[in-house]
Amino acid sequence: MKRYPLDYNPILEYWKAIGCGEEIVGVKIRKTYAKIVRDLSDAGSEWYYSPARANHVLEFAENYCHLIQGSSGLIALELWEKAMLAAIFGFVNIEGIRKYTEAVLIIGKKNGKSLLASIVGLYLQLADGEPGPEIYAVATKKDQARKIWLVGKQMLKKSPALRKRAKPQSHEINSDDYNNGFFKPLASDVDTLDGLNVHGVLMDEIHQWKNGKALYDIMADGITARDQPLIFITSTAGTIRDDFYDQKYEEGERLVNGYDDPGGYHDDRTVFFIYEIDKRAEWMDPACWKKANPGLGTIKNLRALEEKVEKAKQRPALVKNLICKEFNIPETSEESWLTFEQLNNTETFRVAELKPRYGIGGVDLSATTDLTAAVVMFQVRGDSKVYALSMFWIPESKVEEKITQEDARYGQWIEQDFVRVCPGNRITYSSVTDWFLEVQNDLDIYIPWVGYDRAFSGDWAEGMRNEFGPESMVPVAQGAMSLSIPMKTLGADLEAKKVNYNNNPVLKWCMTNVSYIEDNNANIKPAKPRFKSTKRIDGFAALLDAYYVWLENNAEYHGMI
Repeated sequence: MKRYPLDYNPILEYWKAIGCGEEIVGVKIRKTYAKIVRDLSDAGSEWYYSPARANHVLEFAENYCHLIQGSSGLIALELWEKAMLAAIFGFVNIEGIRKYTEAVLIIGKKNGKSLLASIVGLYLQLADGEPGPEIYAVATKKDQARKIWLVGKQMLKKSPALRKRAKPQSHEINSDDYNNGFFKPLASDVDTLDGLNVHGVLMDEIHQWKNGKALYDIMADGITARDQPLIFITSTAGTIRDDFYDQKYEEGERLVNGYDDPGGYHDDRTVFFIYEIDKRAEWMDPACWKKANPGLGTIKNLRALEEKVEKAKQRPALVKNLICKEFNIPETSEESWLTFEQLNNTETFRVAELKPRYGIGGVDLSATTDLTAAVVMFQVRGDSKVYALSMFWIPESKVEEKITQEDARYGQWIEQDFVRVCPGNRITYSSVTDWFLEVQNDLDIYIPWVGYDRAFSGDWAEGMRNEFGPESMVPVAQGAMSLSIPMKTLGADLEAKKVNYNNNPVLKWCMTNVSYIEDNNANIKPAKPRFKSTKRIDGFAALLDAYYVWLENNAEYHGMI
């Protein structure tokens, strides 16, 4: 029998290996484990790390769970697997209740995720101490739902110790005689799934799910009667966009970015392990492959991946599928613009202390769905930094939809006057004009120029000229030729922390959503994330228009200040 001493901590061991370069991971995994390691020593939290609880799941896997393909021996967990399982099962409160009720593993194909999910399912059924555990492997299709369950069933057949506690049957693994529990596959039938009393839910390959949110919601409702249930989700990236996978992935991005952002998204009961390359170009660099494939060279065949990469180099048509399935980059996504670390700046300022004299405006107008955004950027004499004030607007009719379907923070943003609400179902453009007048009259910042999309806003722009002068409105073409230099300059200034945007949470959120498109001449322009209809970049678009005007009139502007 394999036993781990109570001073064994695979989380710290894995973190040390990451720190010294023995384990190569991407930004999201590094940030996740940095947070978990901080939690290990957080004396003020209601949750603490129990080595006994963490080791118990590891010992269950390595003493009772068998490989089902190739070798028939017992499973030997790799360090990354031990660390993940220890994190999921090891944090408890004083009553012994587990911290995490949902864990999500996103990882390149052939890294053993289905095997891990099966171990979790059997553990929850047979070793978690839960009376009458109901464990479900679910998917939107029956064959998909049976995949994890069948692996668990095969493991059970190979283990004499487990067979004493459960019986593999045609439709379920039954443990009535041991703890009155079962483990069964379940396909989506939203008319008959209500009323479940769920202790564990396994959801595999959610990138293949169509209309999967309804199934997830029903299963999530089913765990509410249990003290320490677990939803365990495993998947690679896929090709079905704007469905359940994208929703969960976006949640994971927000959660991971929130670890370093006190004003960001937080959920103490959920943890994401997102293994992926950080940039598309890394698919050609073997040193980066383990970022998406922690089991490469052991669980996953290195030579097979090398051959796939070489074929893709020779046949560009294979690249999209390769980077999607092997490296976890969604097939249809554009390049992300900046990382959160590059754009994040928590510095704030007070206009009264800086006493700026002149500012440059930028605006991105919308009618109903998108945000309308306005920015005034300015500099002060003897200071190389750029400062930016921002405001956003949404129609009153869209407030509830924004909060419930896009981002719950809209309610908070409205309360804090980061977002203003226009009566009715459309943006009142005069509200935007009024804000620019507030900046000029109340903050004493004169605005000689305002950049705007020349394809729109004609009537509004004419009204602005009446307020700010005939030369005030500067049309900005929205193509790569016009925006490439301003966007690259803005990106460099953000990374160098030369742009102080007063830690505005809405503008920061907009910037995290920006992708870019590059033409044949390496010119770039911003783009919304494709198939992510809830993501907004309007605040960035307004700031970029202001940056364009600033660069075009730089000498004259600096003469003013």
